[in-house]
Amino acid sequence: MKTTLVRNADVYAPEPLGRRDLLLGGGKLLWIGTDAPDLPEAFGASTVDLRGRRLLPGFIDGHVHVTGGGGEAGFASRVPAPMLSHYTRSGVTTVVGLLGTDDVARGIRDLVAQVNALREEGLSAWGYAGGYHLPPATITGSVRADLAFIDCLIGVGELAISDHRSSQPTLDELLRIASETHVAGLMTGKAGIVHLHLGDGARGLDLVRRALDQSELPPRVFNPTHVNRRKALFDEAIELARRGCTIDITAFPVAEGEDAWNAADALVRYLDSGAPRERVTVSSDAGGCLPCFDAEGRVASMDVGHSGALADTLQELLARGVALEDALPAFTSNVADLLRLPGKGRIVAGADADFVVIDGSGAVSDVFAGGRPHLRNGAVLRHGTFEGSSRHNDQTGAH
Repeated sequence: MKTTLVRNADVYAPEPLGRRDLLLGGGKLLWIGTDAPDLPEAFGASTVDLRGRRLLPGFIDGHVHVTGGGGEAGFASRVPAPMLSHYTRSGVTTVVGLLGTDDVARGIRDLVAQVNALREEGLSAWGYAGGYHLPPATITGSVRADLAFIDCLIGVGELAISDHRSSQPTLDELLRIASETHVAGLMTGKAGIVHLHLGDGARGLDLVRRALDQSELPPRVFNPTHVNRRKALFDEAIELARRGCTIDITAFPVAEGEDAWNAADALVRYLDSGAPRERVTVSSDAGGCLPCFDAEGRVASMDVGHSGALADTLQELLARGVALEDALPAFTSNVADLLRLPGKGRIVAGADADFVVIDGSGAVSDVFAGGRPHLRNGAVLRHGTFEGSSRHNDQTGAH
């Protein structure tokens, strides 16, 4: 078993622990403490001295189009699948893949295959059954069976509501999907949540409020995302968090004067609201198309999400004076708790050795995934199978 001794790390686990040394081996954090002794040469250990740089849990990107998204403006508008270093150079060591508008040409089998491919390349990866539409895209024919028998599927998503691209689900349809997902989570110990895409429709989160009012399902089952796309929608989302839902902020670009909050603004507003701090997460929509529509529902322009938006958002928060230990849970431990991913999101002995190192400015400098170095001093060490070289930039661009 290859071991690595990391010295002189300023550890945020996500709570601040101060200077620590860490011993990594077998993909796990074996030990964390102070003044680690030098290891005998026979151990074959390598040593990394961080010289006081900050060491964080690896980011968990809970909303990623691992097969590529898009397709709203014809087949040529389908976004290619992001490759391995797209994630790791951004500090992301765990992804949750999903289907979006196009859950036909890109199906659940493609999603599962891509999740498994990322696992083979050294990333931690899971996925959601379904997509925007009802009936949900499945492999076995039922959501409950998909979650019970397909290891990497942990919930349903992104099911679209308040959006002209959705199936316009009724309350009864949402409750049926949510109940199937919840029961599957109970059977398997998986997340068992419905990850809900929120469009910019005026109905907002009304359907979720009615689901909470008229069923026995626990609030945690309903997990709305893109809640910062309208300011009034974000206010609704904070109230849902007070009722027990976990809400997901999307790190997408926001133009000046737009009726939306960027991810940094949204997280600051959430933390200042007094709502439960464990009920908010931040994701990137990586690989997804970020379209703008005209009055007739046609794509007028588009952008593409990238995982680097997470690191950029955290860096912006630090530059604005937000304490790292206050901001970090939304990228790490809160996501791990919602998704029931043991060993993720925290730095503790026995957990997975997924780490991000940031420099004095808050930029990502080093990344370990499963104890293996993927980024060192800003240089990519491991590439995906088809990336070609360290000079490769995929279609989403470097961040």
